[in-house]
Amino acid sequence: MASTSHPMQLGGKLLIAMPGMGDPRFDKSVVFMCAHSDDGALGLIVNKPMDELSFGDLLAQLEIPKTDRTRDIRVHFGGPVEHGRGFVLHSGDYRSNSASTLRVDSRFGMTGTLDILEDIAQGHGPQASLLALGYAGWGPGQLEGEIRENGWLTCEAAPDIVFGTEDGRKWERALATLGIDPLVLSAAAGRA
Repeated sequence: MASTSHPMQLGGKLLIAMPGMGDPRFDKSVVFMCAHSDDGALGLIVNKPMDELSFGDLLAQLEIPKTDRTRDIRVHFGGPVEHGRGFVLHSGDYRSNSASTLRVDSRFGMTGTLDILEDIAQGHGPQASLLALGYAGWGPGQLEGEIRENGWLTCEAAPDIVFGTEDGRKWERALATLGIDPLVLSAAAGRA
């Protein structure tokens, strides 16, 4: 029987935006792929912090009480779709009580319900986490087309890059995992 497996499995991988891709919202972005199937793809940008909104502000807006064990996590622009919705990308050690955690692989999960924010506020959340408002979404075959047109490179998702605190260096660090020097890449794109 012929296998109908997806030719390009990107769940749990990183997408690295190529210079000159044309969409300013994704300029130098690193996207963690939460899900990818024949129905389309969903990812979260992990290197664009929203400095104007703190985790504490968000908890206050949602009326979730802070405690002395509340860890501060950074809020990121997760993508242009549904930017009023929050998604927590987190280490694989956490699973929501409401069964709403999407287990991407053993190292990563994504939860989009309030209980994870309550757990983080209580000090019971995942070991590592990143809060994203909005997400990046692609229809069936759309992302594969963008990759074929050299809009994105893909690499393995390393937790130290995804959850690292140096957002300004994540793009270069992701490229470095592929042995690519960003200066060479920008120079090549500049001459295109």
